[in-house]
Amino acid sequence: METIDPGTVGLGAARLARVRDWMARYVDAGKLAGAMTLVARRGRVAFLESYGLADLASGRAMAPDTVLRFYSMTKPITSVAALMLYERGRFQLDDPLEAYLPAFADMQVWVSGSGESMRTEPARRPIQIHDLMTHTSGLTYGFFHATPVDAMYRARGIDFTRSDGDLGTMVDALGEMPLLAHPGSEWNYGTSTDVLGRLVEVLSGKSLGAFMRDEILAPLGMHETAFSVPAAARGRFAAMYGRDKDGGLEEVGSATDDRFLREATLHSGGGGLVSTVGDYFRFTELMRRRGELDGVRLLSRKTVDYMTRNHLPGGVDMAAMGQPRFSEASYEGIGFGLGVSVMLDPARAKVMGSAGEYAWGGAASTAFWIDPVEEMTVIFCTQLLPSSTYPLRRELRVLTYQAIEG
Repeated sequence: METIDPGTVGLGAARLARVRDWMARYVDAGKLAGAMTLVARRGRVAFLESYGLADLASGRAMAPDTVLRFYSMTKPITSVAALMLYERGRFQLDDPLEAYLPAFADMQVWVSGSGESMRTEPARRPIQIHDLMTHTSGLTYGFFHATPVDAMYRARGIDFTRSDGDLGTMVDALGEMPLLAHPGSEWNYGTSTDVLGRLVEVLSGKSLGAFMRDEILAPLGMHETAFSVPAAARGRFAAMYGRDKDGGLEEVGSATDDRFLREATLHSGGGGLVSTVGDYFRFTELMRRRGELDGVRLLSRKTVDYMTRNHLPGGVDMAAMGQPRFSEASYEGIGFGLGVSVMLDPARAKVMGSAGEYAWGGAASTAFWIDPVEEMTVIFCTQLLPSSTYPLRRELRVLTYQAIEG
């Protein structure tokens, strides 16, 4: 990928070098196997550097062509897929989900207790498609180990991280579970975007993978982004790491034997894509350019503007919706749009940024953000579970914003 002199877009080369030093500190301390950061301004890449290894066992270096698990950075792409169908008049955002997915009719909401003694009550209103996009549906994740509801997910085998099985069957089983909260009342991260992916399938008549390939990935030239690692790219797939009991690294996902190396039949719109930094930059450029890239328009500029504004009730932040923190970040001053977080007030968020900046990240500590005010895009890549291990995203925000000189 071509890079330019940072000074031509108002970034300081010496200040950007602090990003390299920061990555090196984490890798040299044994906290990360490898890391990579892309910083672009006005659509031009001013900084793209990697440090360390993609696979400790083989000694293979982290590089721009490394294939990575992007996990929840799949969610904004799934949201774009749904909004493309919205633009075609296939649904309205306040439509009840049950009109398209009948398994979500007559939902119950958890009140108290667990197991046989669990008490529920009828949902005050149906789940709307808008609730899926804003994570206010009442759905959660089974891997949180935090509530009796997510325990029911695990007991029933509701797990969108698997690649085998059928998305429709898994989503229908989810419809039999109680909700964690009444639709529209709380922000709860969970399987909402997986359900949204199933909605794309029902409305388009294609699998989610086929719709993304035909309508988004191929038109944008994102040829190494898919729900499994392309055969030609398997030698560039990164290993996954976690922190061991001594604070070092242990492999928790192999570069040579991993579910992403097998053909996926269950396409997780919430976290199933692998990609490269260059491919994902194509997607962020589509968004930064408000729906168009290299003559290909997937969404209107009005739709992108609508997607990336705060959609939480009354304009509140996520903290006011019951989510004071997520991953390593505080959600004071952060709202949520249709598939992306939205910066409302950097002072309240206590981190540098601009009002209107939108972002999201993945479980393996990957992240991106787009700042329309500064015309800046940042993509960070590593493979470390969980994303709350270190304050990587907050630190990188400071390091990239301090590099602005003009």
